[in-house]
Amino acid sequence: MAGTPVTPVRVGASAVPYGHAIGNEKWRGTELAQLIQGKITLVFEDGLGLVDFHLSNRACILYISEADIVAGNTFKRRLVRFRKACSLKGITIVEKTRLSEQYFPVIQKFIVLELGMVILPVTNKAEAAQLIIHLVQERSRERLSNPFSSKKSYQLGESHVLQTVQTIPGIGKVKAQNLLQHFPSIHLIANASLAQLEAVVGRELARNVHMFFTRT
Repeated sequence: MAGTPVTPVRVGASAVPYGHAIGNEKWRGTELAQLIQGKITLVFEDGLGLVDFHLSNRACILYISEADIVAGNTFKRRLVRFRKACSLKGITIVEKTRLSEQYFPVIQKFIVLELGMVILPVTNKAEAAQLIIHLVQERSRERLSNPFSSKKSYQLGESHVLQTVQTIPGIGKVKAQNLLQHFPSIHLIANASLAQLEAVVGRELARNVHMFFTRT
């Protein structure tokens, strides 16, 4: 980004309506934006600073592309500035491709262990778009769900969510499906306690899951 924004993060980016996401103006007309539009309502705003997409007044997405990774450590400085600037829940979507996968373990350790942020790997823009759409629709479903029933049915057809869970070390397809049956969203898995995870996948794998999403 050219220059240093006065306000690196527009906290909340105003209230984000259900079924909507607010995107940084730089994404207008891009492949990613085109893939998202039509499935949810994507509104562009200038001045979001370091944030790429706001999902709500509490959660936002920072997108790290293959080009960002190959270019060097500029993206790391951006993430550190974000973490220091505010207390928003930052979800980092990282392109894990054949070119960038060699750097992924180091990036994962930096984002999850050092910054305490959630990292969601994707292989391309289409997968990233499906993930963003899922996160927005998930928030809308939570609002409409029965307040006396905290768990929602996970649809096994949501392959992008299943694939994301399978990137956790030691978690294969069956274990990923078990996790999603008990914690039907990425957010619920990320926020589950170690004891809750142990009840589903056992102690050793529970530690892997907990380590993947949280600061140790």
